[in-house]
Amino acid sequence: MTNSTINARQPLATGAIAILSALTFALHLVVNWFSPYGFQRDEFLYMAMGRHLQLWRMDFPPFIAILSQAQRFVLGDSIVAIRFAPAIAAGLLVMLAALIAREMGGGKFSQLLTAIAVVTSPVFIRTGVLFQPVVFDQLWWTLALYTLARLGAEAPDDGVLSARPRWWIALGVACGLGLLTKFSLLFFGAALFVALIVAPQRRVMLTKWPWVAAAIAVVIGSPSVVGQLRLSFPVVGQMQTLESSQLMHVSFTSFILGQLFNGPAVLLAVAGVLYLLSATSMRRFRVIGWTCAGAFALLLVLHGKAYYISPIYPALFAAGTVALERWSEARAGAWNTALRVVILVVLVGNAVAALPLELPIFSREYTAWFVTRSGLAPAARTNQGLQLKLPQDYADMLGWPEEVSAVAHVYDSLPAEKRAQVVLGADNY
Repeated sequence: MTNSTINARQPLATGAIAILSALTFALHLVVNWFSPYGFQRDEFLYMAMGRHLQLWRMDFPPFIAILSQAQRFVLGDSIVAIRFAPAIAAGLLVMLAALIAREMGGGKFSQLLTAIAVVTSPVFIRTGVLFQPVVFDQLWWTLALYTLARLGAEAPDDGVLSARPRWWIALGVACGLGLLTKFSLLFFGAALFVALIVAPQRRVMLTKWPWVAAAIAVVIGSPSVVGQLRLSFPVVGQMQTLESSQLMHVSFTSFILGQLFNGPAVLLAVAGVLYLLSATSMRRFRVIGWTCAGAFALLLVLHGKAYYISPIYPALFAAGTVALERWSEARAGAWNTALRVVILVVLVGNAVAALPLELPIFSREYTAWFVTRSGLAPAARTNQGLQLKLPQDYADMLGWPEEVSAVAHVYDSLPAEKRAQVVLGADNY
């Protein structure tokens, strides 16, 4: 059997993927509707950035500010409205991951398992419920990896990527949106550049298409770059502050152990990267494996936070499920069905068991009790290494209305001539 036969596109599990994507979107809407928590502190920053938007003069990538203002104009400024786009992004992540599995030759079981791995992975559950750049960063990386999967699947042979312009253009758009969202896209770009040289498809670098994609990415992401140039690279100071206050607490060990936040699905990701880099049948997708491995190595060496590398996981889940599907099909039998059921149960069971740490839907008292009794106290440790009763994201959703009320009370109690001279100093945005 040839590689092209093995990797032939299988029927799409349309119904299951659509249902899981829709349920993911709906879950986040429901959680935000009934959550006992308020806005997270970062969300106030992004709304303020949107209100004072200067597209070509922002101190960090402006996508989140643009989206904030657009959502407030169309939907209002309720929690459900502000977190509407992240809910959509979370649903699209599920869909794209399953589509990557299909491009790699995965059948309906592989596609379904990939979608469930994303749906139940704690890191994707949490990011889909917050209006932060993280979930969009995950989406753009995954979209870029999907275009690479299409370029591999449509390639005429194992030694070259497809020259179909639309997928190279799509790759450029995905990378451009990534650069417009977070500078971490630069890690993806560096890893992809090396991967295109190392992978069997290196001949594509002699064509114009990788360079066309790069040019498109630079044009779309140019507001991020221009803002840095005009403001004398404030990102340097931001990174120095981040390094001294947070990244200094990240070691090789903590970065690697932090990947366990993906839950049991991390085993699928490990299997996926090994399969991509070693299996003859995956030769045409080798560039995806090298890109993911390269980005992981870069962030490991540079002491990035563990979640910075989360965008590689949907594609690795896909490769892992394809490997599992092919391995299990070669050993057909009743136990094979049982194995598949066990894997699904473990993924779903883990997500349900840890739900108080994944979604801000339970009371703060119950969540604090759960953190203590579950033995998962490290999940409530801050970026500076301090232990809290609640996960930091949850803690950062509390107290803001009370603080504003207290400040307003003092301000309103002042004589008019004093109020005209008041200056407010803030530690959090």
